[in-house]
Amino acid sequence: MSYFLSFAFLFVVQIHGAPPEFLQEEFGIDPIELDSIQASNMSDVSTSPPPGTSKRAPQSIIIGVRKGGTRALLEMLDIHPEVAAAATEVHFFDWDENYAKGFEWYRDLMPYSYPNQITIEKTPGYFTSALAPERICAMNSSIKLLLILRDPTERVISDYTQVYFNRLENHKPVQAIENLLVRNGVLNMRYKAIQRSLYDVHIRNWLRHFPLEQIHIVDGDALIQDPLPELQKVENFLNLPPRIVSSNFYFNQTKGFYCIRSDGRERCLHESKGRPHPAVNNSVLQQLRAFLREHNRTFFRLVRRTFNWQ
Repeated sequence: MSYFLSFAFLFVVQIHGAPPEFLQEEFGIDPIELDSIQASNMSDVSTSPPPGTSKRAPQSIIIGVRKGGTRALLEMLDIHPEVAAAATEVHFFDWDENYAKGFEWYRDLMPYSYPNQITIEKTPGYFTSALAPERICAMNSSIKLLLILRDPTERVISDYTQVYFNRLENHKPVQAIENLLVRNGVLNMRYKAIQRSLYDVHIRNWLRHFPLEQIHIVDGDALIQDPLPELQKVENFLNLPPRIVSSNFYFNQTKGFYCIRSDGRERCLHESKGRPHPAVNNSVLQQLRAFLREHNRTFFRLVRRTFNWQ
């Protein structure tokens, strides 16, 4: 399943024609990760698809959120034998230039899958896109959506951290996080990292097109601490037979997070994941938390569920 990921994503990058710096900074694709994808074995181009398989539209989409754990969720679901994982960050429903290419173009980016498998793609940008909900609904109004969220304040800092390191690696100037979070003593609401953490604003748009029952929210903080319970909930939501077990995960003391064990192989998320966050001025941090608190309460009411966010 997972061997389709590298080729398909590289194919997307080539078609988009987007420069690496653009993909890195705007969409959270780490430069080392991109290099790894580009250096991967390209023999799949000429490989015939396995007999009995076909390319199908996804039956489920991981719609976000950026820096919420979408990559971890996709990799962990890919353990399941009845999951066919597509390229990450396909950007069909949120990029107008891709959406204009049509549904057949989109489906051609999906992996070959067997009839008993569920095709899943993930693009974190969908959650915050104004157009993605309506477009996905037009494709399949009964599709099952996966939304992985984490503490929105921590998500802001993680968002900053990724862009910070990407800019350093591209020899671009960087700013302290406080200078981006606050302007003239007030929160800088034009800062995209803050906008992405207004979960209540974005979920309203999705609930205009999909009932809440079709959106399963994965607790990204819980997934990091103990992956199995969250993945079992996803299996149940997707009507998949329970195949993911505790032995599929082991805690890597060096990296500080869980890694994956399947098909006789062990693998961890890329070293760019789990980077240490910068220390943030406490008064600025409290200002951000206070602002997000009311948005969190509204979000809890909308999804009829609470999370352990500070």
